[in-house]
Amino acid sequence: MGRYIVKLPDIGEGTTEAEIVAWHVAPGQEIREEDPLVDVMTDKATVEIPAPVGGTVVALSGAVGEKRPVGSELVTLDVAGEGNVAKTSPHPPGAIAPGPPSPAVREREKRRAAPASRTPTARKGNGDAVAMTLARTPSALGREGGEAPRAEPGEGVRQIPSLRRRGEKPLASPAVRRRAWDLGVELQFVPGTGPDGRITRQDLEAYIAAGAQPTLAARPLARRDGVEEVPITGLRRAIAEHLQQSKRHIPHFSYIEEVDVTALEELRAELNTRHEARGHLTLLPFLIRAIVGAVAEHPQVNARFDDEAGVLHRHAAVHIGVATQTDAGLMVPVLRHAEALDLWQAAAELRRLSEAARAGKATREELTGSTITITSLGALGGLAATPVINYPEVAIVGVNRIAERPVVRDGQVVVRRMMNLSSSFDHRIVDGWEAASFIQRVKHDLERPALLFIA
Repeated sequence: MGRYIVKLPDIGEGTTEAEIVAWHVAPGQEIREEDPLVDVMTDKATVEIPAPVGGTVVALSGAVGEKRPVGSELVTLDVAGEGNVAKTSPHPPGAIAPGPPSPAVREREKRRAAPASRTPTARKGNGDAVAMTLARTPSALGREGGEAPRAEPGEGVRQIPSLRRRGEKPLASPAVRRRAWDLGVELQFVPGTGPDGRITRQDLEAYIAAGAQPTLAARPLARRDGVEEVPITGLRRAIAEHLQQSKRHIPHFSYIEEVDVTALEELRAELNTRHEARGHLTLLPFLIRAIVGAVAEHPQVNARFDDEAGVLHRHAAVHIGVATQTDAGLMVPVLRHAEALDLWQAAAELRRLSEAARAGKATREELTGSTITITSLGALGGLAATPVINYPEVAIVGVNRIAERPVVRDGQVVVRRMMNLSSSFDHRIVDGWEAASFIQRVKHDLERPALLFIA
């Protein structure tokens, strides 16, 4: 038997260190060549490191959230043959000592199929994108195949068998936990299809669709004590750092305006009926066309500001970042050269980018380089917001929900479909008058949607 040390490789692009975001192995576990060992995140991408050889895991070096320099030790293995280092001690100083594998690891070992070829793969970039434009969280990586098990419809969730012991805390992201709380569903009874039985949003929705009934409301009210400590690592830490950078460097100011989208919504419905084969049009392609027209008159808002050099880069091309909700949180894929796309082309590219982001397949090029960003909460958009600018851009346009409201037209109170635009600007670059003029141009074209078809 020999000792083999797996070190953090040079991932490229000038990377000198990487943060550990997820371990896929545990001390005492038998692994095969090409099995996943660990996910690490740089400022460029999230990378999965596979095992170069097969053997037994002796120790892990580094905890989740710890940053390790390139060339440092990650995993110590006992292997057949000589290995690559002298076997001088049971495990390296400071490493995680061997121990019995966890139930989750044992279960994963039982389920493991024939080995598949793996190489270190950059999941997606997060370099200069906004905090929302980041790699998927470690919990969403390496998901095994298989469709979510569906429970049989019944009178309530207690008729559906649990996949975990009573009192065992289900694995789920904070967003899934909040969604379950809102729906009144106990995650204890929801089958999970993610790694180690993690419950995804799709698992929760499938569970409800299968006929499960909420039971939380029936439970007696009880006092809750205790504090859960949640380390801010990986994706969340990168988000926090980026938002802090944006708020620290940029003096934000927001401008909110209401828009009458009655005519636009009527036109959109008509186009979707007449041209169904060309694809479904949402509001966003219309908004994108309006922004393209507005930045032609106000190039100052379609820009990126280099603080250190004191140079504003005003772009002729309009690369629009569009905030997209995923299991990992908000990501911002970039619709490149929006100025060259018609409504249906923009809609098709938006669908492709959002699907890639949600599936964790968006590339670094698809997640960086935006010159202005759109953020939308859709039906949850509320009345107004103060969105944070996607540093180093200088403007972000926020979309609030569309709702019918009574408004005055020609001295008469009528019901119209209204929507607020909540936008933020970098006051170092964009003055209040210019911000208002920019949004007023967007409003003008959205309220007269025929203008969007005129180049």
